[in-house]
Amino acid sequence: MNIPYGKQSIDRTDLEAVERVLTSDFMTQGPEIARFEEAFNQRMGAPYSIAVSNGTAALHLAVLALGLKPNQRVITSPITFAASANCVAYAGGVAEFCDIDPATYLIDLQKLEEMLKVKPHGYYAGIIPVDFGGLSVNLERVRALADQYGCWVLEDACHAPGATFTDSKGNQITAGDCTYSDAAIFSFHPVKHIACGEGGMITTSSKEVNQSLQVLRTHGITKDSNLMTENHGGWYYEMIELGYNYRLTDMQAALGLTQLAKLDWSLEQRNRIARKYDELFKKLGWPHQLTPGGCFHAYHLYVIQHPKRKELYDYLREHGVFAQVHYIPVHLLPYYQDLGWKKGDCPNAERYYDQCLSLPMYPTLTDEEFNYVSNLLISFDKQ
Repeated sequence: MNIPYGKQSIDRTDLEAVERVLTSDFMTQGPEIARFEEAFNQRMGAPYSIAVSNGTAALHLAVLALGLKPNQRVITSPITFAASANCVAYAGGVAEFCDIDPATYLIDLQKLEEMLKVKPHGYYAGIIPVDFGGLSVNLERVRALADQYGCWVLEDACHAPGATFTDSKGNQITAGDCTYSDAAIFSFHPVKHIACGEGGMITTSSKEVNQSLQVLRTHGITKDSNLMTENHGGWYYEMIELGYNYRLTDMQAALGLTQLAKLDWSLEQRNRIARKYDELFKKLGWPHQLTPGGCFHAYHLYVIQHPKRKELYDYLREHGVFAQVHYIPVHLLPYYQDLGWKKGDCPNAERYYDQCLSLPMYPTLTDEEFNYVSNLLISFDKQ
């Protein structure tokens, strides 16, 4: 067998949607973008959704729209893809890393509070909590800290469309609905729940942030008469700030719509597979990500830990199972080490990295494939 850790699921409805756009009048800057954004609003519960070219572009535009200035500091997790921190550097800011909770692999909120309280109010401009693996951070607690210490909150929900947590009032809070965050971002990379090849989405509850994002994603150019200084006619536009070409195409938006329609099915299948993994590792005694009570996990990843991670990784690959490691701690990447970060700065994240392994997790993983992976894991355990 040849079993990856994740892959897209494309069917006839996806192909027909893309073909429809290819034979229409618009391949980009057409009506599919608005349709996708509105459908995303409805599913995630956010007032505004802004489609962009990829998840990294979403992060970059979001920090700009939230007002990040050069040399301002932002806290994020070291266990994430590098873009969660790089977006701060793109805007001239400084990313700092808060260690993780060793059970959930999410940013440790107690350590976050400790980082914030030893600095003056406003020392940190923002916080970027990451919903790692598909598990939501408790954003109610993050919001309370952010308000106390003068920060905005940008939720990196790339792993977690459809994930929820329960707040102190008993409400189910959906990842990216912006109940407790100023904005949130999603990725539509092929291994994500909503696969568009590339693509991303920013959600926000702020009219002002939405307006800024609309301009920033299209070169800083607007044709909105309310924003222009003058108007020469229907052709006229103005560049009102330095923006970027971070637009999504109509082909990708059409694919996003059909993929979004299958999100609940994807979540159901991922959770079914996760329950089978849970049973297996209960027997084997191998640690894996803890899901706190009141949370619904989206399971972009299913991560275990093993003291012989390298040997297990190689063993699985030798037998056609391509597990993966998520992630090398961002603070230990050479770029960030050159900025002064070093081993020992985030010990929980570093211990996690030494043992973590992401197993195959995607909605079309068959029972035969799952059993094949399971038997390999049992076989390795007996060695």
